[in-house]
Amino acid sequence: MTRRDVFEYALLRVVPRVERGECFNAGVLVYCRAHSFVAARTHLDEAKLLALDPGADVVGVRAALRAVEGVCGGGEGAGQAAGDDAGRRFRWLIAPRSTVVQPGAVHSGLTTDPAGEVERLLDLLVR
Repeated sequence: MTRRDVFEYALLRVVPRVERGECFNAGVLVYCRAHSFVAARTHLDEAKLLALDPGADVVGVRAALRAVEGVCGGGEGAGQAAGDDAGRRFRWLIAPRSTVVQPGAVHSGLTTDPAGEVERLLDLLVR
């Protein structure tokens, strides 16, 4: 029997106008402690963004989503979180915030392939 490990995930939501509360999914964060794995994949639907806010800063939203991916990757791309382990980086990224890119609730599951979960969840919940 193949070993299945617990993983956690959260959606990344874009909230173009925080005061209105309208949002859509634009990415997924996945963390698996057993594999010291954390990753994010994003997909920005510009048409949705501009439908909710015709004046939205598309370049800025893309930069914010890339920054999340950078923190997950660690190293120089993680900025101040560069020295943190995967769990700390995940916990920092899922902390509630009132910005255009916000994390959703954390969910859990079992997996044999954390990297595969990132792509599966992106396809299922974002694209």
